[in-house]
Amino acid sequence: MPPDIPNWISTTNKALQSAAIGPRTEHRGRVEEIGDGVAMISGLRNVRLDEVLRFEGGQVGFARVLDADLVGCVLLDAVTDVQSGDSVFGTGEITRVPVGEALLGRIVDPLGRPLDNKGPIDSDLFNPIEQPAPSIIERDLVTEPVQTGVVVVDTLFALGRGQRELIVGDHSTGKTTLAIDAIIAQAHSDMICVYVAVGQKTSSVRRAIDALQARGNFARCIAVVAGSAEAPGLQWIAPYAGMTMAEHFRDKGQHALIVIDDLSKHAATHREIALLTRQSPGREAYPGDVFYIHARLLERAAKLSKERGGGSLTALPIAETDSGNLSAYIPTNLISITDGQIVLDSALFHQGQKPAVDVGLSVSRVGGKTQAPVLRKAAGTLRLDYAQFLELEVFTRFGGMPDGRVRAQLTRGARIREALRQSQHTPYRLSDEVALMVAVQSGVLDSVPLGVIPAFRAALPLTLDKEVPELEVALDQTGQLEHEMREKVLEALKQLATTLTGDATAPQAP
Repeated sequence: MPPDIPNWISTTNKALQSAAIGPRTEHRGRVEEIGDGVAMISGLRNVRLDEVLRFEGGQVGFARVLDADLVGCVLLDAVTDVQSGDSVFGTGEITRVPVGEALLGRIVDPLGRPLDNKGPIDSDLFNPIEQPAPSIIERDLVTEPVQTGVVVVDTLFALGRGQRELIVGDHSTGKTTLAIDAIIAQAHSDMICVYVAVGQKTSSVRRAIDALQARGNFARCIAVVAGSAEAPGLQWIAPYAGMTMAEHFRDKGQHALIVIDDLSKHAATHREIALLTRQSPGREAYPGDVFYIHARLLERAAKLSKERGGGSLTALPIAETDSGNLSAYIPTNLISITDGQIVLDSALFHQGQKPAVDVGLSVSRVGGKTQAPVLRKAAGTLRLDYAQFLELEVFTRFGGMPDGRVRAQLTRGARIREALRQSQHTPYRLSDEVALMVAVQSGVLDSVPLGVIPAFRAALPLTLDKEVPELEVALDQTGQLEHEMREKVLEALKQLATTLTGDATAPQAP
């Protein structure tokens, strides 16, 4: 007899002796109808809302509607193998997803299953996708800035850690690009970023993730993907799963940023599920709780008090409008939930003004309290000057020769508009933004031809690193632009403007 046989017999005997023998209760139901990712189930009288249900073929779903005789279950897997008459079992558990450091640098689905062929997720901690938002007493004031690296946002609509800022606009106006740039700008910050794609095309998600991997610090990011071809259940839980993953870091005293792209498609998925489960439709066929599902989601973004660790979770939800209609049902719901909105205008986009931010409709309700003090001082009256320029520009289109003061305003405004343009995936450092605002507000750019300003913007970071290398360190240490440093920066800016203007006006060789 081989020597390992007695050990195997001993182990088997111990397992048999410890096995529980006797009757076992089991909640079992039956599939009555199945279609489009939703199953109507009978016989599960003790099931609770959002409880995970397991089908006899191994598929899982969660209870979304509880009627007197039927349970509406939304499946989280393909429904090709689920048929009417199949058995369904209640698990007593609610949907949970893995959280923790093991998810950083990974691409996963809303259940935490890997999509990047890098092996399984090695995490022992699972949290529910639905968690209560922090109470008022657990929150702190939103005062710390989030540098997005986008000049028009950081100077005019500053974001704070713990804020919820909606990005809204028509299809293909740069909403995702703006959010991705905000994540790329955190490459050297202490913020952990979560990108959630809901109902997006595979090609669009691929471009976004490629940009994060190429230009950002993807090792401190998590990508949660529920594409348009996935089951409606996966698309529905995706924002909640991403929020749970981000909350884990916030509750540890760290800082996190979550981008949800986008909630319009999530609302459409919710409407689809509601209609399939026979809920009463309301305005635009959405069920009555469509406001609540987004309110309870976005309320989880917060800046926690020192007693709770002082962590923060900043949310950048995205919503899509139709022909710029901000008064549609879902955009108005989200505008009323969030702390401000960045509105992207299709007309500006097609005119080449990118990012195509409409400064008249965009607003940050937290205000300038979250803006870096040095940037707020450098920007000065930028927003007022730009707003006056836009009004004057409209009036001058009717003809007539404006006086000298108006011409000066038009000249300055045109330079402001050109300075606020920015290429995609090239976020600016705080020092770059401060220097650019100094150039605008001090009049350095007033004598520079408009066609030269793009070259000025492009050469600015290298010029600062060469001429004023101590600027970035000084801003990080003191947060102030001292007079001597400002004069040194101003001299470097004037020299750059003179050099570029001379190159532009120099005769070209035949």
